[in-house]
Amino acid sequence: MAEQRQDKGALISETRRRFEAEYLPDKSDKYDSRDVERLQQDDKWVENYLIWRHDVVDDTLKMIDESFQWRKEYTVNDLSESVLPKWLFEIGALFLHGYDKEGYKLFWFKVKHHTRDPKQQLDKKKLVAFWLEHYAKRDHGKPLTVVFDMAETGISHIDLDFVRFIVNCFTDYYPNFLTKIVIFEMPWIMNAAFKIVKGWLGPDAISMLKFTNKNDVQEYISAEYLPPHMGGTDAFKYSYPPLVDDDFQTPLCENGPITSEDEHESKEEIDADTKETGELNEAQNLNQKKMNSVEQISKSEETDKTEVKPKNAKKALTTFKGPLLHISPAEELFFGSKETGEKKCLIVLTNVTKNVVAFKVRTTAPEKYRVKPSNSSCEPGTSLDIIVSLHGGFAASLQDRFLIMAAEMDQSSGAGVPELTQFWKEVPRTKVMEHRLRCHVIESSKPSSLTLKDNAFNIPAKTNEDLHIQLTHLLQINKRLEEQMNRCLWFQQLSVVLSLLSVTVAAFCFYLACAQRS
Repeated sequence: MAEQRQDKGALISETRRRFEAEYLPDKSDKYDSRDVERLQQDDKWVENYLIWRHDVVDDTLKMIDESFQWRKEYTVNDLSESVLPKWLFEIGALFLHGYDKEGYKLFWFKVKHHTRDPKQQLDKKKLVAFWLEHYAKRDHGKPLTVVFDMAETGISHIDLDFVRFIVNCFTDYYPNFLTKIVIFEMPWIMNAAFKIVKGWLGPDAISMLKFTNKNDVQEYISAEYLPPHMGGTDAFKYSYPPLVDDDFQTPLCENGPITSEDEHESKEEIDADTKETGELNEAQNLNQKKMNSVEQISKSEETDKTEVKPKNAKKALTTFKGPLLHISPAEELFFGSKETGEKKCLIVLTNVTKNVVAFKVRTTAPEKYRVKPSNSSCEPGTSLDIIVSLHGGFAASLQDRFLIMAAEMDQSSGAGVPELTQFWKEVPRTKVMEHRLRCHVIESSKPSSLTLKDNAFNIPAKTNEDLHIQLTHLLQINKRLEEQMNRCLWFQQLSVVLSLLSVTVAAFCFYLACAQRS
């Protein structure tokens, strides 16, 4: 093994030396300087080029030359959401979501959403490059599985130029980045077209083509990540904004990030979080008392009893009931605008298994949020509170999302930071439960059980009388809203009836006029 690494190291050094001597002097203006710099520093990148060209340095250098010129032509290093047309993201023809059975990310091409248009072709190609570069930088070149979903497609959707571009991205521009191409329900009329595609792939990549239908697609992708029309159970529906799924990152947290995932977190931030630990515990206890008080009042109103609810009963919140964790709230975290000053939210996790469940929280906006804790574990049958708070003067956005990942741990496994770090490195993707929460920004009134006032952790708990008044006020608001909705529905129904009457009268008058003429 050591000898192989030495050989590989020698090939990497030779590739760099020869590229600098044979290509760089004559073509430096055709390359992006950032790519040249990365080639000198990133061993893994050079190694992937070598692997893809079977360690033949001459072929490797040709590939580097071609891919570097292409990267500059398409301004790959500068591609972002802001430089591409928004409608390209909105139609959902290309996106990253889910994993195959080997744990590789799925790159979906929904062919039915693609139309041939030479005027749009360059932007669409740049969208492909954007997604590939976006993922390559985030997961350091870990390979992808491409899925061509050809359900409900026909001859009008065939665009060989675009398909060839996608194929070339993997064969010529992104080395060692493709595991397989899963083609779902290819219409028979496209058989001839895909014979041409096989020629583009070359003999080495042809084995990566997997033609599937509803009966055998699960050989490569489990039902968990397949939509219903492919025989799966994935309820995911593409929407934009934000970018879907792969954009989640670990936020700033109290108990330290998983090593290799959050090297950007500074020592000062970790020290500051450590100092806040005592305040956090006190805050969680205070919040727990508040929620129990609200629940107690609600029950007494309904049943005329003064019995106190158990600590873990949190009926006031909507709950997502997953196989490992029950998560409250089920769908949305409520934050206030900058004017209202509501900057803290509570997530309650309840372990419904007989084993310890490890969890971690990710977000699409890690620079905006602190999550305490963001990487920890929950004992069997217990509940745990997670505090999500804005910091640094940021405001919540409707585009912000949170991802909660959970997996069962063996009884023998420890629950410390080193054990959790190792656990997340080894746990199979198929064993991980995922649940997403979106943010909701409210301008004035707030839900009683989801938003925590920014200074709520530093003031005495409200009395039961105050909470009762607040709860009554919210119930009154809810009642008024229901009455307004009922009135709107009534007017809507009345409008429909009047419209039908008008159409009927007009038709009858038209009939009489025709009858008189005849």
